[in-house]
Amino acid sequence: MNITTLCPWRMQVHHIIQETPDVWTLALIDHDFYRWQAGQFALVRIGNSEEVRAYTLSSTPGQSRFITLTIRHIEQGKGSSWLTQQVKPGDFVWLSDPQGDFSCEQHPAAHYLLLAAGCGITPVMSMARWLHRNRPETDVQLIYSVRSPRDVIFAAELQQLSSWLKLTIIAEQQPEAHMLVGRLTRDILARQVPDMARRTVMMCGPQPYMDQAESDVRAMGALKVLREQFTAAAPAEESDSGVRYRLSSASRPLQGAEFPAGWSLLAAMEQHKVPVEAVCRAGVCGCCKTRVARGEYQTSSTVGLTEAEIAAGYVLACSCQPAGDIELA
Repeated sequence: MNITTLCPWRMQVHHIIQETPDVWTLALIDHDFYRWQAGQFALVRIGNSEEVRAYTLSSTPGQSRFITLTIRHIEQGKGSSWLTQQVKPGDFVWLSDPQGDFSCEQHPAAHYLLLAAGCGITPVMSMARWLHRNRPETDVQLIYSVRSPRDVIFAAELQQLSSWLKLTIIAEQQPEAHMLVGRLTRDILARQVPDMARRTVMMCGPQPYMDQAESDVRAMGALKVLREQFTAAAPAEESDSGVRYRLSSASRPLQGAEFPAGWSLLAAMEQHKVPVEAVCRAGVCGCCKTRVARGEYQTSSTVGLTEAEIAAGYVLACSCQPAGDIELA
């Protein structure tokens, strides 16, 4: 699949809004009919390159005049730097079809707990708007964790929605009067959400945040917990058969780099801090292309790889299942 096929939707930037000191929203005009669900994301072509990055569609279908991407600028981040520092109104941006099942439309419930940290508010905001308009009878609680009050994305809109949903904002630094101080803890969850067992929990944020939050809500009785999939979930402990494979590299030292059979190559590389670019994590975007020098493996996707690259040992790390020790080139 080439980049044109992967990102076929051409959209023009209408305007750009700075949400916080390091977050911008790009409002895009879609001249065709782009059908997405609240909470989904899209792959975005970066400039004229063959690279893509994944960003939430922060607008809400049926309500938003524009299709929007809300993006935090990351130093040295090729995608976020281009979109937030170089793209200007009038420019064109190419998007993929909508991706992902992190959507309240696909997981209907009468009672939700939405958990977000930092830019994790983007799919949560899209879903909150959709529920308010289309399922106003739904019981929704939202707990949003930020570094400081100035880092609250969609601040005015959240305050408007707070008359409908139960909103809690937690700030690590200099919280305002209506905010809690610190980070999300099980004690805060117990106080704010005493009926956890009946709620469908949907969360988005950094991996450590989601790991801890999922552990806490499950300990409190939550049965249905859904996580945004931009970051790879740790492989389940129950998939560990006790068999270990070794990860090595011809270009960098890796000491004691073992991983359980059943893990993907991407999981093993991330576990041992081997640099790898991972976007879709589903064998679609081709970003995690990696060359295996030696080792046995199976692959479930070769999207974007040429026959010559496959013959040379290139794989998509997210779709590569090692069957023994792996040496990276």
